[in-house]
Amino acid sequence: MSRNPSQLARARSDRASVLIIVLWVSLTLVTLTLLFGQSVMLSYRACDNALAREQALQAADGAVRYVTNLLANADEPGVFPSTDQYEAEDLPVGEARLWLIGRDPEETLNETTPYFGLVDEASKLNLNTATAEMLEKLPGMTPELAAAIVDWRDEDDEPSPDGAESQAYELGDNAYTCKNGPFESVEELALVQGCTWEILYGEDANRNGVLDPNENDGDASWPPDDRDGVLDPGIIEYLTVWSREPNTQSDGSPRINVNGNRSQLVQLLTEKLGESKANQAVQQIGNNTQFRSALEFFIRSGLDPEDFAQIEDAITVTNASQLEGLVNVATASETVLACLPGMDEAKASQLVAHRSSLSEDQLNSVAWVAEALDAQDAVAIGPWITARSYQISVDAAAVGRNGRGYARVLTVVDLSGETPEIVYRKDLSALGWALGQAVLDQTAGSTAFAAAP
Repeated sequence: MSRNPSQLARARSDRASVLIIVLWVSLTLVTLTLLFGQSVMLSYRACDNALAREQALQAADGAVRYVTNLLANADEPGVFPSTDQYEAEDLPVGEARLWLIGRDPEETLNETTPYFGLVDEASKLNLNTATAEMLEKLPGMTPELAAAIVDWRDEDDEPSPDGAESQAYELGDNAYTCKNGPFESVEELALVQGCTWEILYGEDANRNGVLDPNENDGDASWPPDDRDGVLDPGIIEYLTVWSREPNTQSDGSPRINVNGNRSQLVQLLTEKLGESKANQAVQQIGNNTQFRSALEFFIRSGLDPEDFAQIEDAITVTNASQLEGLVNVATASETVLACLPGMDEAKASQLVAHRSSLSEDQLNSVAWVAEALDAQDAVAIGPWITARSYQISVDAAAVGRNGRGYARVLTVVDLSGETPEIVYRKDLSALGWALGQAVLDQTAGSTAFAAAP
């Protein structure tokens, strides 16, 4: 039986409705499939990034173990390793890559490529031992802040001229008392009256010691800078709280106090140098001379550097078990050396220029300082210097698989005890990319790390 036109139209309409419903269901299923696929892909990428981040963190921690083992097995304890004794750049650690961010010994503050290596904490001024006069010589330091630093660490609550004690801190909106105890980290300076972010960190927002683009663009991006093509690293660059060394010989045996029993000193000189040279040295120093440093003993004794090197590790001028805050004259920058008593910028430059002409063996002694400076300046600087390093900073930056998962961890390793000890650890990843543009270009897909948060 044939259908009438109205029935045919109704049938066609029903079929069209079914088709539309089928199309909508299909579209919904496709959409759900795409959304599910995208969700799975995002989850995969998140897991991949998390894995890369964990790889980078493990590589950074592995750097500490690598350096600790290197230093613990050194031929001569306390000698800061040269860059040819270890790897510091683009080290493979599984799928991760690792760099150790160091500081250029030439202290060129207009460089845009990081220097890779370890950092000697003894190359800096110690916040707990430096005098106000020494601190005042730091770039960007103010006399008021230097005085406040000394007041913060001393035991009394009496403010020094221009300084600050508890009364000054209790007047602020967030009142607190003055610590009246030693600094436990350099970042603790942020609590000291007069210490601003700009003074502490300068223009070096990511604390890598080089001039990154955002640190030389005026007010276009953080941090504020003067766009002069030269990095202001802030005072944190030159300060530490960790520098100390055991007042013993390299093998752990006691040293001989040259201000104490002279018979022991004569015996040491005779054993090491022979009776003739020993008698000459004793005659030179006299019977009642009191020495403030091993360098002063060297100058007064008339010994040549080679002879002094044979006894230097065995002598001291104090019975203290630890020597706090000595600056390693072989690794310190001109800026730090200029802060020491008797020094200025010209003398520090003279000292560094002479240092650059010496061999590593010569730098393992302080005797060369007497050749670079006149006797008066050498005696003045003597109580504040050493040729040893027992605290090393490992600033490890790493990326995980495919150049992702950037991580950076700063660790200070202390070798002054019987076994190496980690005394400080801080995750610096949030400061942003610190490895420079060249490394950024080498790492696949790493453009996400270029901008600081």
